[in-house]
Amino acid sequence: MTQPQIADETRIRQQIDTLVHAIRSMDLEGVKSVYAPDIVSFDVQPPLQHVGAEAKWRNWAEAFTRFQRPLDYEVRDLAIVSSGDVAFTHSLNRLSGTRKNGSRSGFWVRVTCCFRQIDGRWLIAHDHASAPLDPESGSALLDLEP
Repeated sequence: MTQPQIADETRIRQQIDTLVHAIRSMDLEGVKSVYAPDIVSFDVQPPLQHVGAEAKWRNWAEAFTRFQRPLDYEVRDLAIVSSGDVAFTHSLNRLSGTRKNGSRSGFWVRVTCCFRQIDGRWLIAHDHASAPLDPESGSALLDLEP
């Protein structure tokens, strides 16, 4: 791996750390700071795609309204590959916490992020979160553990 790739991967990891910290503290402004303006997101919540940063931010704002503070957000098995001004990551991520009604909730998803370097900053231009599916029932399998 070249020195520029190491530097880029370090900066991408810092962006992911920023996102994790912002999610845990339910800091929407911090969440906003890591997304490209034209992000296309394939998230676990409907619709099938969220287009543009405003749509992605609304998705996080809605998620934050469902939980008490603080949230827990874990990124496991993170892999980063970068080349030039594009990069991708994949990991297993878990969002968990206490819902407003007092019940505990949490599940693991598979996450892939595509980053672009825009004005010298690595920003998420596309993300995709998914849960494995039981082919027999068509239901998401949210109780799997890594």
